[in-house]
Amino acid sequence: MQVASAQLPGVDESADRIFVTDNAVIVLDGASAFEPVELDPGTYAQGIGESIAAQLTDDPAADLPAIVAGGIAAVTERHDLRAEHSPSSTVSILRVGPHEVDLYVLGDSPVHYGNDTEGWGLTDDRLAMLPLPEREAYRARLRAGHGFDDEHRRLLRDLQVRERRYRNMESGYWIAETKPDAACHGILKRIPREQIEWAVLSTDGASEPLAHLGAEDWISISSYDGRQLHSLLARLQSWEDQHDPEAQQYPRAKRHDDKTLVSISLHP
Repeated sequence: MQVASAQLPGVDESADRIFVTDNAVIVLDGASAFEPVELDPGTYAQGIGESIAAQLTDDPAADLPAIVAGGIAAVTERHDLRAEHSPSSTVSILRVGPHEVDLYVLGDSPVHYGNDTEGWGLTDDRLAMLPLPEREAYRARLRAGHGFDDEHRRLLRDLQVRERRYRNMESGYWIAETKPDAACHGILKRIPREQIEWAVLSTDGASEPLAHLGAEDWISISSYDGRQLHSLLARLQSWEDQHDPEAQQYPRAKRHDDKTLVSISLHP
């Protein structure tokens, strides 16, 4: 397994996290709490990622949902977190075994994978599929040219309140926060080892602008080294700055989201 990665901004300013073990890659995208708390989302994601990586190092074949649940439990206990007063995080994992490759996603950090001729994606779109009028309202205002004004920020606060009603429940969506059993609702896919030759793990700050620009050439991206990945992220950031600073073309919550890409080669 050969791994290359890039982040924009760097880890000191980002809530995205990457961890690599001998047989696994873990990507997390931390998000702020609904109510202000002292623990920042990057520290939260760091804690869960460290726990997952340590467990996979100790037991490389361990059950992935159980490992993620353990990470949530450990960070929740360490920082005495409470639901709705805690940061949250997506969790995406690729693990290579002797005969199979396991993919796991909890939240909207997708995994793209394939072989030399075909590619597929493993995504968790449960949050995106929820009927949230505040989301449509802020996007419509951005398309109309209102930009990131006070009303935009108010709509985002209202959207967070609405999302809270659906968090970590059957009729809503699942995310790493304070409930360890949320990990059991992640999406898990097992692929025969001979059917997968590459993969790309990303956070939505990278995958969504790539989709908007029609630049989702995941097969090519999977072969990029760290320098090429960083150059791609810089081009996305530059496009947001120079061509869509007020998010009229690509409506989004903020001008720049944290961006992470990890390319993985599984060729023998």
